Amino acid sequence: MAMREQPCPYRIIDDFGGAFSMGCFAGCIFYFLKGMSFAPKKERFFGGIQLLKRRAPILGGSFALWGGLFSITDCTLMHLRNQQDFINPIVAGAFTGGFLAIRAGTRIAVRNAIFGGIILGFIQLAEVGMLKMQMREEMKRMQQQQQQQMAEMQEMMEMQNNRANKKQQPKVEKY
Repeated sequence: MAMREQPCPYRIIDDFGGAFSMGCFAGCIFYFLKGMSFAPKKERFFGGIQLLKRRAPILGGSFALWGGLFSITDCTLMHLRNQQDFINPIVAGAFTGGFLAIRAGTRIAVRNAIFGGIILGFIQLAEVGMLKMQMREEMKRMQQQQQQQMAEMQEMMEMQNNRANKKQQPKVEKY
């Protein structure tokens, strides 16, 4: 739904990289703090670094897998349906959640698919709400600007009428 998205083949690669980066960043923070909390007192910093180095790339890879599969599904739906609307990301989220959980069994895959669709539905709902709010603000700003321009034009018209009236009035000489 975003207007600044790249075309689909490039967007897929971009989403893989962006999701990997986000996962690694979040993993660095989380696993560093977790490693520090489980390490002995005098080795807290090194314990955090060790767990970070071991686990953050794995979390980044999981994020990349989810983001890439979501993007592939979204682009496929966009191509098949020939339209980009709020339904594509919701279905793509449901498919991605279910597909990534299929190894755990059908029941868990269906549950994750429903959960993925609901989460993406909430995200799309928030996005639509934000767009409507931005459009309202833009309309208010445009109305204010239009009213200001109308007031300026009325002032200019009054000034021109006053000048024309002054020129038309005959000069009366007093004796």
